[in-house]
Amino acid sequence: MNQSRYEISDDADVLNQEIDDTNFPRSNSSLGNGSVSSLNGFGGGTTAFAARRRSSSLRKTESESFDDESGQQQPPEANGTGETNGTATDNTATAAGPGVNRAEPAPLRTTSFSGHEKCTFHHDLELDHKPSTREDLLPLMSRSYRMLLSSLGEDPERQGLLKTPERAAKAMLFFTKGYDQSLEEALNGAVFDEDHDEMVVVKDIEMFSMCEHHLVPFYGKVSIGYLPCKKILGLSKLARIVEIFSRRLQVQERLTKQIAVAVTQAVQPAGVAVIIEGVHMCMVMRGVQKINSKTVTSTMLGVFRDDPKTREEFLTLCNNK
Repeated sequence: MNQSRYEISDDADVLNQEIDDTNFPRSNSSLGNGSVSSLNGFGGGTTAFAARRRSSSLRKTESESFDDESGQQQPPEANGTGETNGTATDNTATAAGPGVNRAEPAPLRTTSFSGHEKCTFHHDLELDHKPSTREDLLPLMSRSYRMLLSSLGEDPERQGLLKTPERAAKAMLFFTKGYDQSLEEALNGAVFDEDHDEMVVVKDIEMFSMCEHHLVPFYGKVSIGYLPCKKILGLSKLARIVEIFSRRLQVQERLTKQIAVAVTQAVQPAGVAVIIEGVHMCMVMRGVQKINSKTVTSTMLGVFRDDPKTREEFLTLCNNK
């Protein structure tokens, strides 16, 4: 007698292996499906993942019985209801070759979650989960700060330190909130067509950032100038660009260039110039402890780099009080 048995495999382990921290992009609203596919670690994205599930969801176990004398497989026996033994009503047995009876697999269950059809985070519509937010990191970060206090010999349970780990975690999330922001969100469409080709300068924009080498602050002022090419940018958006890139773990040299490149991407000007003057607490309150030292960095792009007169005009405007 032939018996065909299908076992539905438990895909929980497969899903847990596929879903890891790389599926939680930081600046997530601007990523397309292609970016998400590369972050997930397999080029096909949703299609490749679904194909793997389809190929591994059914595992066929067959036991064939043969007639001892003829060596031929015995035909399936019919029961009283007209159905063959070992085959469900929904899965009609079909001949797949001599001596083998295969059942048509039941279609995979798919569930539609309204509002998630175009979600770039989900691998497929069977997974009804949400991407993590930075606030979800608070418990883990609080435990880390609590461990740090204990390592310093402090008592995390005393009144003054009881809520310090949570406060410190929230403060660090605020100091690095730029990771959650994108250039498109900051501009918010504030790019305007204007027949203006003279220099625009916004100077002395306050800046606060975190040194990525010591996790202590550095702060200062940013001056930005650009030469428009028929497009201008809302003045407050220059300050917002500074905020996006300064609210991260940074070094001043990279921060200067990131601001200049962002302005270039926003309005495609003839040139961009950025100067930052910063005070680094890693030089003030530790190490060499030089409290009056200041660090100045600059990035010149386009005509500001190529034309000395344009560069001199910008520097003159920045130095005028």
